Amino acid sequence: MRAFSPVRVVLLVVLAALLSGCGYNQIQQKDEAVKAGWSEVINQYKRRADLVPNLVNTVKGYASHEERVLTEVTEARAKVSQINVNANDAQSLAKFQQAQGELSGALSRLLVVTENYPNLKADQSFRDLQAQLEGTENRITVARGRYIQSVQDYNTYIRQFPVNLTAT
Repeated sequence: MRAFSPVRVVLLVVLAALLSGCGYNQIQQKDEAVKAGWSEVINQYKRRADLVPNLVNTVKGYASHEERVLTEVTEARAKVSQINVNANDAQSLAKFQQAQGELSGALSRLLVVTENYPNLKADQSFRDLQAQLEGTENRITVARGRYIQSVQDYNTYIRQFPVNLTAT
């Protein structure tokens, strides 16, 4: 059996070194895209939560006896504001998703209640807030979709050869 010459050994070492670094920058780039996508999701949820006080105050002016629904919305917003979410912590993420779901449900109930008040529906500031809320809901959907796509791109990339050899 013939031994490897020193030149071949050096070439193999260089090739192994090149392959081990193969894709490192791309992994970092995709990881940053995931982080940026998650930040955008959080920003849109915060934007929605920031609209709630104005919406509640506007509705309160016309439908003050709908106290239960207004309280639900206010409490749901407070709960959302208290959660510090970490996308890498399943328990934290579950609490965040639950709180956001509760806020969505409370806002839906509030908007259903507003259907009973034609003067409120005619109020320009209410219509503006409702349009902002709808726009924010759309932004949340888009941001979540982009986040999911960036996570899928990252996960697919780190599982491909030869990247999967070094992506630990």
